[in-house]
Amino acid sequence: MDTRPTLLVIAHGSRDPRHAATVSALCARVRLLRPGLRVEVGYLDFNAPQVPRVLERLAADGIRNVVALPLLLTRAFHAKSDIPAVLRGAAARLPLLTVHQAEVLGPSFLLTGALERRLEEAGLRPADHRSTGVVLASAGSSDPEAIAVIAEIAREWRRTAQWCAVRPAFASASLPRTADAVRALRADGVKRVAVAPYVIAPGFLPDRIAAGAREARADILAPVLGDAPELARLLLRRYDQAARACTRGDMAALTA
Repeated sequence: MDTRPTLLVIAHGSRDPRHAATVSALCARVRLLRPGLRVEVGYLDFNAPQVPRVLERLAADGIRNVVALPLLLTRAFHAKSDIPAVLRGAAARLPLLTVHQAEVLGPSFLLTGALERRLEEAGLRPADHRSTGVVLASAGSSDPEAIAVIAEIAREWRRTAQWCAVRPAFASASLPRTADAVRALRADGVKRVAVAPYVIAPGFLPDRIAAGAREARADILAPVLGDAPELARLLLRRYDQAARACTRGDMAALTA
């Protein structure tokens, strides 16, 4: 009998059908990488099934241990407050089910590797790094910790990938916007500017990032991370970390 915890991937959800399709494709890739691991998807809003319904179904199936993995790139409101509250509420109603929340996905070298993959798919060559400025465009957050993490990722990515420059930008809540970051790189004398959306799935905010890139006439616009192989590997890395912590007793179950 397989004693591994079930992996529950928690996505935000969106009215845009591309969002759920992308999440499904990513989870399908995860299943291919880890045959036999039960991988479920639950949404916080807009899409079905929502997280409490998935946990109820797992409990009815006799599952006793779940690793809940937020499909988030930064540790902001959803990871700190929203998701733990949903999980605690469900766990209180399901006393035989033990739920452990994994860490968010970022930061990770696998994510910057996926960003580079998407930029190359959009036409950028590895030899172009030193002459290219990149706008690292994220969804945005009002959480200062999340904004600081994005800025640090930009600094580290410039160093490791040897870009000419990397500037963070945000589609909401924070500044600068994508178009302004592209223009700032131009003003600094950067001849080639690429926009790398630091988002997982298409939707309203990624569309805003793309519109800003087009408005400021960026030379290259990468697609979203989507079901990039690096992202699938990262989901399993976070799952394994959480599963090991559960075994050692280092991670508190969300049952209190």
